[in-house]
Amino acid sequence: MLASSLVLLLVVYAIGVIAVWRSAGYGRGIRPLEALAFAVGWLVLLAALSPPLDEWSEIYQSAHMVQHELLMIVAAPLIATSAPLIALLWALPPGPRRRGLSAVRRPPITVLWAALTAPVSVFLLHAIALWVWHLPALYDYALEHEGVHIIQHVCFFATASLFWWGIANGRYRRAGYGMAVVYVFLTALHGGVLGALLTLSPRVWYLPYLTSRSSGLTPLEDQQLAGLLMWVPTGIVLAGGGLALFAAWLRESDRNSRYKPASPPSPTP
Repeated sequence: MLASSLVLLLVVYAIGVIAVWRSAGYGRGIRPLEALAFAVGWLVLLAALSPPLDEWSEIYQSAHMVQHELLMIVAAPLIATSAPLIALLWALPPGPRRRGLSAVRRPPITVLWAALTAPVSVFLLHAIALWVWHLPALYDYALEHEGVHIIQHVCFFATASLFWWGIANGRYRRAGYGMAVVYVFLTALHGGVLGALLTLSPRVWYLPYLTSRSSGLTPLEDQQLAGLLMWVPTGIVLAGGGLALFAAWLRESDRNSRYKPASPPSPTP
């Protein structure tokens, strides 16, 4: 089922890209870099959800953390910035496409989408999903029930995709990229706190991982490694993204100030 879902996702996106380029011309509507981002993001999804990594994640908490970070920090931003909604609409036949466009432009849908993708909303949704699913009782339940485990992965990927889509396309008004920088660094901060708590905890949080490992890692050492993966590499990636947005903010501010028309001189008395 998972493999067929990933293949369907790839086919739908490819059909949408071909339809857009056939209608508007190569590189228009969906840029080649966006198509490349989708392809790389899809490959990362495939790796994160592959049977070997899935099996290791049932034994090693550190492998499970790698799986989650691939979904949230690598695949999600790549997919979110690949114009997936445009591809989805253009993958539809002309009739349903027109009806779909008409439906999403109506006030109930536009108001709901604006509220859902507002910068504060996407930040909070992703933060809540991250912290709630790492509560020991819920995390243990997900490990023991495959259906709940799938829902956990969907929540991580969906909220992370919304977060990165909001960062790339959000309405920050006069704040521009500056507000996006704040939300990225806040995400790095609270994710780092969760990773630090896992790393520095004197006991194992999750009962299914309370077994010895053939690799020589004790359950606590495995948890410490998982926490470090969330704390350090993920923090570095998010900090790098925040710095890139900060640089874009500076360029935008410089461009706006450079081309801002001069105010007319005040009349002398």
